Amino acid sequence: MNARVALGIATLIACGAGHAATTAKPDPYHQSTWTQPQKPFRIYGNTYYVGSKGLSAILITSPDGDILIDGTLPKNAPLIEANIRALGFKLKDIKLILNSHAHPDHAGAIAAIAHDSGAQVAASAKGAKALMLGGNDPDDPQHGEAAAYPKVEKVRAVADNETVHIGPLAVQAHYTPGHTPGSTTWTWSSCENKRCLSMVYADSISLLSNDTYRYNDSAHPERLDDFRKGLETIAALPCDILIVPHPDAIDFLARVARRRPGQNDDPLIDTQACKAYAAKGQDNLKERIAKEAAQAPAH
Repeated sequence: MNARVALGIATLIACGAGHAATTAKPDPYHQSTWTQPQKPFRIYGNTYYVGSKGLSAILITSPDGDILIDGTLPKNAPLIEANIRALGFKLKDIKLILNSHAHPDHAGAIAAIAHDSGAQVAASAKGAKALMLGGNDPDDPQHGEAAAYPKVEKVRAVADNETVHIGPLAVQAHYTPGHTPGSTTWTWSSCENKRCLSMVYADSISLLSNDTYRYNDSAHPERLDDFRKGLETIAALPCDILIVPHPDAIDFLARVARRRPGQNDDPLIDTQACKAYAAKGQDNLKERIAKEAAQAPAH
């Protein structure tokens, strides 16, 4: 190979690499904080944070068995399990795993943790279907964009407003569709020094950035109606401490860092947090509807 040919080949390779770099889309399911370890901690009473720095996983404990909400990414299963052990709890004591919505960043590790603990898995009716498909749900706004993950073989479907029980634990499901058709918010009570607080794990309220999916679609009026009803549900919940699947969405860990021993005012306690979270969702939805209207073809 002469120098001129070699130079030509090198130029083509360089140009191809440059083109790939400029056209490749960032992967929304590989953010650095999502796999970054976070020291587990007590949120309040028998409620603990066992997730990563950027993805929530919540453990609710009792002498008769524990409940885990969400599992984060598939690769995070060992991290979540280690966090649970670090708090002094045993995997085999997890009797039930619940899910907020069936995307890989919240449901990806559920199959592995269920296998390792022997726990039953439960979700909303549509969420259960998506979990058993490994997230490959054609009705999901992110279908085709969200990565697949290990399927959960058996998932119990929980009805809207149904309460699931493990010993003294009582966790209620509230259907809040919008981010996904099966999105679910979970509520329970945790007590500390005879003071009981209303705990809310509200599902994500973000909207798909893909312009090909329309929330205000006359062919699918349920998309907009369900989203609005879900936000109204969140706003109306008794709410002392709000937790969400992406902690940075409400600066959750930053507020945890402001806690001090003996502090009278807990930065996590905010009875208006659910209303504010839902209002943010309403604003985002209004912006999206206006954007879709502006992009609609003229007749």
